[in-house]
Amino acid sequence: MRDRGAADALGLVLVAPAVLGLALLVIALGRGVDATAQVRSAAESAAQAAALERNPAAASAAARRAVEASLGDSSNCDAPSVVTVYPPVPPPGSGINAGVVRVTVSCQVTDRGIGVISRPDDESVTAVATVDFFRARR
Repeated sequence: MRDRGAADALGLVLVAPAVLGLALLVIALGRGVDATAQVRSAAESAAQAAALERNPAAASAAARRAVEASLGDSSNCDAPSVVTVYPPVPPPGSGINAGVVRVTVSCQVTDRGIGVISRPDDESVTAVATVDFFRARR
């Protein structure tokens, strides 16, 4: 039998960087998918919170609070921004402000710990929610 120690060591030296690179790629892709899911969830909860309010100012404040609650301690998302579009003002005399509210949440996905193979990227998600006909009455 021959001694294969040198051949095995050489194989390990050649394979180890490839395995390490693949592991870092999987981690980077996983963080990207996780950040997208977090931003999507924050946008949907913000849209639902905004839809429960009766005016644009309260809707914007509720959406911002929902996003801060969802992404406030997130390590994947830096400086989230929230844009709320409340339904247009109803015709005079109708007293009804029903429709859909749109909330767009944007943030920068961080590259903490894996900056070697990824770069910061912006993530933006828009969610809509229906403003309840009876809730929207003034």
